[in-house]
Amino acid sequence: MTKRSYFGTDGIRGQANLFPMTPEVALRAGMAAGKLFRSGGDRRHLVVIGKDTRLSGYMIEPALVAGFTSVGMDVRLFGPLPTPAVAMMTRSMRADLGVMISASHNNFADNGIKLFGPDGYKLSDAKELEIESHMDEGLQEGLAGPKQLGRVARMDEAQARYIEIVKATLPRELRLSGLRVVIDCANGAAYRVAPTALYELGAEVIEVGVTPNGFNINEECGSTSPAAMVKAVREYRADIGIALDGDADRLVICDEKGHIIDGDQIMALIAAAWAAQGRLTGGGVVATVMSNLGLERFLSERDLRLERTNVGDRYVMERMRGGGFNLGGEASGHIILSDYSTTGDGLIAALQVLAERVRSTKPMSALARQFEPVPQKLENVRFAGGKPLDNPTVKSAIADGEARLNGSGRVLVRASGTEPLIRVMAEGDDEKLVVQIVRDIALAVKAAEG
Repeated sequence: MTKRSYFGTDGIRGQANLFPMTPEVALRAGMAAGKLFRSGGDRRHLVVIGKDTRLSGYMIEPALVAGFTSVGMDVRLFGPLPTPAVAMMTRSMRADLGVMISASHNNFADNGIKLFGPDGYKLSDAKELEIESHMDEGLQEGLAGPKQLGRVARMDEAQARYIEIVKATLPRELRLSGLRVVIDCANGAAYRVAPTALYELGAEVIEVGVTPNGFNINEECGSTSPAAMVKAVREYRADIGIALDGDADRLVICDEKGHIIDGDQIMALIAAAWAAQGRLTGGGVVATVMSNLGLERFLSERDLRLERTNVGDRYVMERMRGGGFNLGGEASGHIILSDYSTTGDGLIAALQVLAERVRSTKPMSALARQFEPVPQKLENVRFAGGKPLDNPTVKSAIADGEARLNGSGRVLVRASGTEPLIRVMAEGDDEKLVVQIVRDIALAVKAAEG
């Protein structure tokens, strides 16, 4: 695989004002992507840009704008808007390119640049590498003339347009009247749109994480810190809690008792409902290798299959498109409903859960646990260098673990795509055995280091 200089597993990401998340890199990315996505001819070319609430967005956004306008692309700025909304608006506005400035669930010090093609899908690895190849070329090449420079305008109605799109995903015969809903927006991109959409659908809304100040995105709130949501649910006796992350492409839910509902349970609930309604396509669900074996068994009992991919919502989406699936996601809370969106959308996924809560006479606690999770253990082992997974002792420990499970579970050992970590996971019906297998493999990895 070609070594990447700028792009990682999900766009360009890093600590603000350190390579690669600098104004210069943003400028180069805008110029390179702009040159690549101009289709020629005399027509105007358009790029749309959204962002979350990080302080560094004020630095990255104008650098991108300068890059795009310098090669003759017009720019529309959305301001704070969820990642899935940017993807939708890219396609809706017939834009040549969409950009989201966000580091998702990371803290405020980080930021990132995600790119969407005209179809609203994240760019392929090949396209990102093509952009990289242009980023290090002479910047003076391909610049627009004085009369061909791009124009820039803010689009204040973008949030209202997204709210209407989101509301339309709840079946018209349903309303959220009578439901008390906690929504935690992580002080991020959805801090305006999510509470408004829920309120306009009839819910009594309790807001958490809706006072961004540039520094507090994902700070002790949102899907990565659901304790704030749980506390509000218990304090206000809410029917359900919904926690989004900084760019609102993932969610975590809790029931009225404050018990957390992860992405696997959310996918199971939606899959069962859609299958009963004849809406589920592809014959099952797409999830990653990290999803619990209990989900696979739950689907199998309903003559549905679980197709697994590598970790990453991009890979889930690719398999969904290839196999005709309309439901997929990750245990972490990325839920992709391709009938509505080209990427994970926490708010739209939450509305599908709320739809089942409205249809049912049961409380959320009775709906939430669709299956009993199989005991699962994950341990992250840090390594300094080399390739521990190629070590014969590590390979032997993995093979031994698989043999001991004897078909009643799984072993998964993989290198992290973003950190120097080996992730060791096992799951099976015997919890003590699972814990021992993970411990043995982790020790083998550590021994391979030393």
